[in-house]
Amino acid sequence: MHIDILTLFPDMIKSFFENSIMARAVEKGIITYNIINFRDFTFDNHHTCDDVPYGGGAGMVLKPEPLYLALNSIDAAKSRVIFPTPSGKLFNQEYAKQLSNEDRLTFICGHYEGLDQRVIDEWVDDEISIGDYVLTSGETSSIVIIDAIFRLIDGVISKESLEDESFSSPLLEYPQYTRPERYCKKNVPEVLLSGHHERIATWRVFQRLEKTMLSRPEVLTNASLDVESRKKFIELLDNKGFGENGLN
Repeated sequence: MHIDILTLFPDMIKSFFENSIMARAVEKGIITYNIINFRDFTFDNHHTCDDVPYGGGAGMVLKPEPLYLALNSIDAAKSRVIFPTPSGKLFNQEYAKQLSNEDRLTFICGHYEGLDQRVIDEWVDDEISIGDYVLTSGETSSIVIIDAIFRLIDGVISKESLEDESFSSPLLEYPQYTRPERYCKKNVPEVLLSGHHERIATWRVFQRLEKTMLSRPEVLTNASLDVESRKKFIELLDNKGFGENGLN
């Protein structure tokens, strides 16, 4: 996959691509990227990228000219163009899977009060929100979306690791433990030390069900659980004093 990022703050993006799992994906050639500072596409002495909004109002709006020129320079019409914005479609794991199948993505990092609407109308394919809150930096939300996408591409992370993650199935991930066996008077659950794979698997199902039920019960509303998981779910609810449809 190739990723283009249009930004006024390239250093914020650069560090993400040069560290951790992303850096390894780039080294392997699974991911290629290009960071474009659209301030370079201005022609006045101050390299102005924003201006006051027509009709009045607080804040500044990113001007269309630098963005149009920057997008044309990379032939973004052949890419899927994404603009992270609080007013966009809510991002989730299924959306990430869909985008991970693209060969090329382009991100426009907004600032201030957003973009001139003409840029959105002409260029943007997806307006995406990462949650019901507002960030100062479009770079931050772009990195969140990119991080969720690239790790789903073949060769970046093992399939086994992805299968057990939260939101890869209807349930949240189970708790994880490592050495030492006892720390600060807290022990690793005995079942994980038993070597009994069936018991460990059952324990993990219970833990996933319990965590999902307590932290994100709405996830279970439309969950398609297999017969065994459904059976364990009902048993867990009974043991915890819950009814199948919620709290008693």
